[in-house]
Amino acid sequence: MVKEDEALFFLLCSASFVESGSDLYTRNLVDYYHDDSDVAGWLGQHWEPEELQHGRALRAYIEHIWPEFDWQRAFDSFFGEYSQRCTLEEFEPTRALELAARCVVEMGTATLYRSLAEYSPEPVLRELATHIRTDEVRHYKYFYRYFNRYNTQEGNGRIKVLGALVRRLLEIRNDDAECAIRHVLNHRHPGHANDKAYIERVNGATRRLVQSHVSADMSVKMFLKPLNLPTPIQSGIEIPLARMVHFALR
Repeated sequence: MVKEDEALFFLLCSASFVESGSDLYTRNLVDYYHDDSDVAGWLGQHWEPEELQHGRALRAYIEHIWPEFDWQRAFDSFFGEYSQRCTLEEFEPTRALELAARCVVEMGTATLYRSLAEYSPEPVLRELATHIRTDEVRHYKYFYRYFNRYNTQEGNGRIKVLGALVRRLLEIRNDDAECAIRHVLNHRHPGHANDKAYIERVNGATRRLVQSHVSADMSVKMFLKPLNLPTPIQSGIEIPLARMVHFALR
């Protein structure tokens, strides 16, 4: 039912690559919170295994539907570049702000998998995407809880927290998924390797797939939660922020 859907193929492959490389990012986070056994323990014992499980499940699905695609070779190519980009220097300057930024990342992944579940005409993929989305929402709750704990100590005001949230939101447009899609394309259609116009067309198709099924209300509420805004203020800014979320995810 989905074999001829090229946009879905690229989206699933890019997601599987990023999830399968999450152990590298986890090590960086564990290093950042090395003296906090609660946070470091959860990251290493729960977050990392679940993210890697997502990658294995997506890979298994891809290899079943598109057996002609050499997933391992393409992933190795992606990881060679990804491992150079994923460094501690990209983190926010304080622990609380980095946890706020992680909330935005989890918001983005939860949005992605909810979109996939709603888009897919195929029941196995719908179930798989729904399970992964449930994990991502749970991960968000852990990052949010740890953010509150650290922010109580650091005393970051809403302006600083908002800055961390917006920075990470805007990075979604230039995130690891686009790097992954490029490597998928180079192995799927080597004749178009490094063809910037073709790569942008593929990126556009995958962004439109996600955007057409984005739940902006859910995304905006997750984005705003670390700000702990009074209800009247939050209600007043949800609509313009929904537009920003659409922009970042399209």
